[in-house]
Amino acid sequence: MNITSHLIDEAAKRLKDVADVTPLQYNKRLSKQYNAKIYIKREDLQEVRSFKIRGAYNKMATLSPSEKKRGVVCASAGNHAQGVAYSCNKLKVKGTIFMPTVTPNQKIDKVQHFGDGYVDIKLVGATYDEASAAAHAFEKSKKAVYVHPFDDPLTIAGQGTVGKEIVDQLDDKIDYVLSCIGGGGLISGVSTYIKEISPQTHIVGVEPTGAPSMHESLVQNHIVTLKKIDTFVDGAAVGRVGDTTFKIVKKNVDDVLLVPEGKICQTMIELYQNEGIVVEPAGALSVSALDLVAEKIKGKTVVCILSGGNNDILRYPEIMERSLVYQGRKHYFLIEFAQKPGQLKRMLDEALGPNDDIVRFEYMKKTEKEKAPALVGFELKSKEDLVPLIKRMDGIELKYTKLSEDDMLYHYLV
Repeated sequence: MNITSHLIDEAAKRLKDVADVTPLQYNKRLSKQYNAKIYIKREDLQEVRSFKIRGAYNKMATLSPSEKKRGVVCASAGNHAQGVAYSCNKLKVKGTIFMPTVTPNQKIDKVQHFGDGYVDIKLVGATYDEASAAAHAFEKSKKAVYVHPFDDPLTIAGQGTVGKEIVDQLDDKIDYVLSCIGGGGLISGVSTYIKEISPQTHIVGVEPTGAPSMHESLVQNHIVTLKKIDTFVDGAAVGRVGDTTFKIVKKNVDDVLLVPEGKICQTMIELYQNEGIVVEPAGALSVSALDLVAEKIKGKTVVCILSGGNNDILRYPEIMERSLVYQGRKHYFLIEFAQKPGQLKRMLDEALGPNDDIVRFEYMKKTEKEKAPALVGFELKSKEDLVPLIKRMDGIELKYTKLSEDDMLYHYLV
């Protein structure tokens, strides 16, 4: 089945009264910051709070009565699961959903809510790929219909309706469209539609540095299965992209960029503080990549697809932490103190700068020892304050070790 704008138009008809036509909002702050016209496509405002309802429903609505009777199965890190659960409830089809064990509780609860008795959730494996393997085994043993989150023409066509809406909503010429990439379904559908209607539009895909499956596949010119991925950006933590999506991305997508997880966290916080938008890590990918194309988009019309807003509020302490570390404003040291009165006071008086703050201090006095280490976390006003802090610590002859990402203790803290 060839994926074309016609197939996407048909999907749009099926999705009428099921998926919302989400707003395409002009963003004044980002437009001023990048000297461009920046629009945000708000897929976080879907009832299931992500674009995934589009592909799941379009696929399931085309099943025959006998296929629906057999039931469906899928694997998902969360958003596709919600789309499948919603569709199961809407179409009255039984479904089994395999999710990685690291999936945030907020997403698991939402899947149960949208399924409303029509779905059974099974938590298997640490990644999407492990959950997918279990789902495929279930498919074979139970003869259920597999609803793929990205590597299926009907799923891709459904997700491509995001691109159709962008074209319909924006009268202006579209110079750039930025989209996240997990398995590649969204960008495959969007790029197919937009490139047919507006071939001059640059399509840019964005992946987290910890899960660069599409980027690596394009570099090596064949699909690469990553041996290890960072699951923090759970909606894009895919170790292997799809066969179909790889071919489409290779044909239609002009560039695939990588963004550090810390930068994604910074973007999430900025969107919340400035626009009041609650976005999940994968949803922030497109906006977080604007720095990487800043020179190219000056004076241009740019659309960032905000793909989802299913973020567990319990993750925000980690998001804040990663953001500060990425900005160079938070640092951890092991500092050796002489075990006598006045040592901490001396550090506070002579090493700590006027804008520096101690946000973590762990120390236990040891008997029969002259010296003992303390774990100290500093939060700085700007990254430029680090060098003066270290000079002042050297000036009072403090013995210390600055923790880096290579230290096991660092990963305990961050």
